[in-house]
Amino acid sequence: MSTDAPSLLAELIQSLRALPGVGPRSAQRMAYHLLQHDRAGCKRLAHALDIALEQLQHCASCNNFSEQTLCGLCANASRDNHLLMVVEMPTDLLMLEQTHLYRGLYFVLMGHLSPIDGIGPHDIHLERLLRRIETSPITEVILATNFTVEGEATAHAIRQLLSAHPIKITRIARGIPSGGELEHTDSSTLGQALMERRHYDG
Repeated sequence: MSTDAPSLLAELIQSLRALPGVGPRSAQRMAYHLLQHDRAGCKRLAHALDIALEQLQHCASCNNFSEQTLCGLCANASRDNHLLMVVEMPTDLLMLEQTHLYRGLYFVLMGHLSPIDGIGPHDIHLERLLRRIETSPITEVILATNFTVEGEATAHAIRQLLSAHPIKITRIARGIPSGGELEHTDSSTLGQALMERRHYDG
């Protein structure tokens, strides 16, 4: 970026770099495109971000993003409240819902354990997960964290956390390749992994 670029433009470019996978050049292209070719879209984006930041909150039950105290899934009385699937991110929940094979409820960690990045149990809301299980009629917890080093460590930590509770704990099967992430897995493979889940010993 030229050192004599307008400071407001430089700030916009720097702000766009907050998006995952967006480097300096991509941020520049986005900024110039929005300002030169799609000012209306730029205003919609700014408004949508402002409203989302103001009105979205975490669901009191599953920790996913919601406009209400309870999200639509948690408020749905037809869901099986004896099953609880634990996922890392909201995108993982969306992928699992697309299989149309699971009718239970969810808990979204909003991340995974990563000591090297300073992310511990408190950062992924394990205390809330434990309270949810202790105050609900849950009989099975399905661990659907990613098959990455961090995802496996997170699954193991949850298994240890629940070891004193008389609850069945299962892990989705490895229909998902090792190192793979749920967000990038097709619905057929994800559905097969869900159907072939197994008891998890940690």
